[in-house]
Amino acid sequence: MHYALKLTQIGNSVGVILPKDALARMKLEKGDTLYLTESPEGYRLVEYDPTFDQQLSMAEEIMKRRRNVLRELAK
Repeated sequence: MHYALKLTQIGNSVGVILPKDALARMKLEKGDTLYLTESPEGYRLVEYDPTFDQQLSMAEEIMKRRRNVLRELAK
């Protein structure tokens, strides 16, 4: 699904108004945070922090490789 978003003046800033159905599909509410990320196709608005996702993947890999060490430390 594609939406045409119009930039609008909000005080001294410029903002984008997101359609209600897009907010519902993304499970977002007023006050939530969106992240603007760059991709090969252009820019994307995502509801999760891509750097956190990368950090979590790295942590999972370390936990997998060091499972025995972590088990001993937990004792």
